[in-house]
Amino acid sequence: MRLTFGSFLQYGVGRAGGKAIALALALGLGGIAAAQEAAPQEVRVMTFGDSLTAGYGLGRQNGFAAQMSVWLQENGTPGGVPVRLLNASVSGSTTAGGVRRLNWAMGDDPDAMIVELGGNDLLRGTDPAETRANLDTILSRAAEDDIEVLLVGLIAKDNYGPEYREAFNAIFPDLAEKYGTALQLDFFGALPEKKADQLPYLQSDGTHPNAEGVAKVVADMGPRVQALIADVVKDRAAAVQN
Repeated sequence: MRLTFGSFLQYGVGRAGGKAIALALALGLGGIAAAQEAAPQEVRVMTFGDSLTAGYGLGRQNGFAAQMSVWLQENGTPGGVPVRLLNASVSGSTTAGGVRRLNWAMGDDPDAMIVELGGNDLLRGTDPAETRANLDTILSRAAEDDIEVLLVGLIAKDNYGPEYREAFNAIFPDLAEKYGTALQLDFFGALPEKKADQLPYLQSDGTHPNAEGVAKVVADMGPRVQALIADVVKDRAAAVQN
């Protein structure tokens, strides 16, 4: 089941429903129709990733999508456009798993996607060429459907040697350039560099961020998500002009 977090946004659908009732009393049905046409169309942003964005080990309110919804509420969206976060991330997913469930996820008709996959490929030592090909498939589909993308990567260390590290780390900037997507090079970029200093922001497994760690990730990535939403708004304006 995909979770939505539109209710976290103070200018989201739930509040709009209350305003609609008040407007109906004052303006009648004709006025309501005009008001709805004038209101900005909701932007649907989907997280499409693995446990890092699925909220593994956390209460629903502390997961990535929920905290990003709150961050957008507090920091605003371009033009105040209403935003709904759709959580289509699946714990344990590899990039191959992402390809297999891509059609299922697209059924939610997202306007934008936060693609965060590759961590489980890295843990398994998957050939970087396979990881690249799978992500290429996902980004190609998003481009075909005119979906704006924020690609989120990870930085490989030396577990599998320098050649593997170099090949893996090149995947995300290369694909972001190929498809003209926004890029968050390292999901964990907001956390301290040294592993020992990261521990206060990680769960007991030493891998997944805790609620405080997610908050730091969200604060770091939030401006890029705002820019992602702005791109959707620009695309809509351009479509109207054409």
